[in-house]
Amino acid sequence: MANLNPGANLNSVPSPVKQTLSSNYIDFASASGASWAQQYLPDLMEKEAEVFGNRTVAGFLSKVGAEESMTADQVVWSEQGRLHLSYVATAGANGVFTITNDIDGHTAGVNHGIRVGDTVVLSTAALTIKAYVSTVEKNAATPAATITLIAYNGTLPTSGDVSLFVFGSEYKKGDTGRDGANAPKFKSFSNKPIILKDKYEVSGSDASAVGWVEISGEDGQSGYLWYLKAAGDTRTRFTDYLEMTMVESELVSGTQLDAALGANGAGTAGTEGLFSAVENRGNITTEVSALTDFNNILAEFDKQGSIEENMMFLQRAQSIGIDDMLSALAGPGANASYGVFDNEAEMALNLGFDGFRRGSYDFYKSDWKYLNDKATRGGVIDVATGDASNGLGAIKGLICPAGVSTVYDQNLGKNLKRPFLHVRYRASQMEDRKMKTWTTGSVGASTSDLDAMEMHFLSERCLVVQGANNFMLIKG
Repeated sequence: MANLNPGANLNSVPSPVKQTLSSNYIDFASASGASWAQQYLPDLMEKEAEVFGNRTVAGFLSKVGAEESMTADQVVWSEQGRLHLSYVATAGANGVFTITNDIDGHTAGVNHGIRVGDTVVLSTAALTIKAYVSTVEKNAATPAATITLIAYNGTLPTSGDVSLFVFGSEYKKGDTGRDGANAPKFKSFSNKPIILKDKYEVSGSDASAVGWVEISGEDGQSGYLWYLKAAGDTRTRFTDYLEMTMVESELVSGTQLDAALGANGAGTAGTEGLFSAVENRGNITTEVSALTDFNNILAEFDKQGSIEENMMFLQRAQSIGIDDMLSALAGPGANASYGVFDNEAEMALNLGFDGFRRGSYDFYKSDWKYLNDKATRGGVIDVATGDASNGLGAIKGLICPAGVSTVYDQNLGKNLKRPFLHVRYRASQMEDRKMKTWTTGSVGASTSDLDAMEMHFLSERCLVVQGANNFMLIKG
């Protein structure tokens, strides 16, 4: 494998402060380099070289999400629970089983929905048995609850964990009604917005100076006044921060920061970002390198929401690995569907394809610059190692569902259809904090006695990740 090393003078670290230094100008009176002894002035190249191309990493959320305003300090939403009753239990003697948790790993105990008269399918690695629920005992003083099963055939296990789900019920003639009622369950989630700030400052003297370098930027700014370039770069960097914060942030205990920062930490408890939401409520897989890896992903999606269309945002090496894997399917005996390409294998397996179909799922693939840029996650991928199951592995990609989900908005009091990802920002008729910009100082319109121009940037926002169980994080 080739070892790549940057040059010693690579201009890869931007200066946080724009300063007027002697290194910015040519000194014709110096003893070395340029001096008045030279016969000719230097040949100055007036065009700034764009050596890093488009440097912004924003754009991911604009592709897969939406933005909505809110006026509260917190956003609360509810998501449907599973429709069918399925649990993990510990087997005991005489057909007694102790309910421990539901199939998603959440503690069930006395809150389970199994009732007398239910018929269940019980399974272990060695057997599958159908059984009848004869008794149910719930004790609010203990976190667990027990049920007694009678096997229709075979022998019930007496130890170890089992999984079971209710498939129906059975009663004899003349029996009384059902024992209790099963109310539908839902899960409520919340997130809080955080305030982001940035500022750019240039002195009045420097603002009036005209530089000799023609500049251009990601936002389309151009000209010869260097401070306009720097101000544009500051705004572009802040725009990137808005998206990176929604992706990377962690929601922590406020007391944890209060203890470390004192009064300065009050109210800075973070917010739940995309990666954190998927790690807490979604799925994690290791690097995808073989078709069996995709088969496992499909099997997991079948257990979740079964969203047919999914988007993959990938780091470069992972993207090429999937290209190589699918290109190999073009050989004899390959069994693949290319529905999104009019079933033309030659079209679908062209290196750099955008989508493919496996089973009943469509996947649309795109590189994610945020995972490739060396100044962001691309630098982490170069050095990070660890087991993906413990959160130490480098992030190689994200699979997220396309379309919308239906949720109950507790603020509005009704069901709404929204993208699985959307940003909430603070706004009202008086104040819009989606992306607020204002200028102070004495340059241009004078607002203070400061002999400088200060450009301020502010936003207050949070990310809502609905149906995180339909997302999958790829970690290496």
